[in-house]
Amino acid sequence: MFRRSWFVCVAVLIVATAQGREMHDHGIPEKLGKVTFPISCDPKVQQPFDRAVALLHSFAYGAATQAFQEIAATDPKCAMAHWGVAMTYFHPVWAPALPPDTFAAGQKEMLEAARLGAATPREQQFIRALGELYKVDPGLEPAQRTLAYETAMGEVARANAKDVEAQVFYAVALLSNAAPSDKTHAKQKQAIAILEPLFRINPDHPGIAHYLIHACDSAELAQQGLPAARKYAGIAPSAPHALHMPSHIFTRLGLWDDSIQSNLASAKSAREHGDTMGRLHAMDYLVYAYLQTGRAKEATGVVDELHAMPPLDMKDFGVAYAATAMPIRVAVEQEHWADASAITDPQGAPPSVVAIAVWARGLGLARTGHPAEARKEAMRLGQIAKRLSDTGDTYWSVQTSVLADEVMAWSAQASGEAASAETLLTAAADKEDALEKRPVTPGPILPAREQLGDLLLAQNRPDPALAAFKATLTGSPGRAGALAGEARASKAGN
Repeated sequence: MFRRSWFVCVAVLIVATAQGREMHDHGIPEKLGKVTFPISCDPKVQQPFDRAVALLHSFAYGAATQAFQEIAATDPKCAMAHWGVAMTYFHPVWAPALPPDTFAAGQKEMLEAARLGAATPREQQFIRALGELYKVDPGLEPAQRTLAYETAMGEVARANAKDVEAQVFYAVALLSNAAPSDKTHAKQKQAIAILEPLFRINPDHPGIAHYLIHACDSAELAQQGLPAARKYAGIAPSAPHALHMPSHIFTRLGLWDDSIQSNLASAKSAREHGDTMGRLHAMDYLVYAYLQTGRAKEATGVVDELHAMPPLDMKDFGVAYAATAMPIRVAVEQEHWADASAITDPQGAPPSVVAIAVWARGLGLARTGHPAEARKEAMRLGQIAKRLSDTGDTYWSVQTSVLADEVMAWSAQASGEAASAETLLTAAADKEDALEKRPVTPGPILPAREQLGDLLLAQNRPDPALAAFKATLTGSPGRAGALAGEARASKAGN
């Protein structure tokens, strides 16, 4: 017996996100959106299952895991409950999509779902697709697993053409394989083609709105994602991530006041629900938006809040990135180069995060007249880039090499080597422009092409500087530094 639909609204607010698993009773209705995922398990677990899927669609992974586990305890024969637990260990638009520390747990749940079997062909198809993601084959790389899962989910979607969840899970499987180097956004456009028609028919579905925002998180597609961004927070306001996600589109379009409001709400909600990573992620986007509107005092206030927090798990990439980036943004965006030169390495953080601190320090040294010391930091960035490349982390290796080129460029400029400085910074800008940013950040702390404009202005070349600033604004509308540089270059060229 299947329920036709269920609006996820109950008397207790229970929200957890990617990091936290705390449960809080606020005595107000929970609102997570409208999800319908019929299963053949005990009818009394149908509503809890729909709710668990709604949590999953808003990346409330901790709460979703607990919800699916409770379903399995209530109905020990429910294979789809174990499918659900395994799905919470798959983070399709994050990196890594299959975190190594939880892969074994996900695989165990997948095997249990397969052992129990399912009563309907549709459920069997979902479980078989999951089997591609967690196949017992140690020789498979994560990218091979996610690609095989995408292919399998495509078959599920075609076999269940009118099933909303089959289409939605296929769309997010496509996004899990969207390469940052693909500037045509082919996978994103495939997902959008699936999701947009569904959004018109299912305007309160959390996953559809959420995944549309992720699919449109690029300069090319951001405008197309604005309707979903305007809607998502209202669909699932009980999920802190849903309050934050619209700011990805607002940032792309330079809608800074909207971004500020989005992240104030998300940071507050995440704080209330013990989600440290979600709170820091929202705070980082908030600092970025404050700086673009000239609200340096408010940005500094967010950094003060960061420093007042208990000790952080700096081994967690999302936590470490935001905690490291925020104070660096405040220093560098305001050209407080002495402050930047005093930045210290974050202890225990991943190498790709340490690189940001090394870059800030090198940039500060170069811009305060210490080119030799700056070159040492650039050499260290080169070493970090090589180490990342050797471990297969191509994306962050390239990004770190961009940072190295930037520091070398400003060191060359400080040493009177203008031509070399321009060559290095142009190369950095070209490499940076060739890759999409990861969702972990609102954007480069200081875009390379914006820096190129500043460099060319320092060399008294306003016309090419103006072109560099205009190019920056095409990709990042409303950036304060590029707007100010554009005005300076225009005035100098007249």
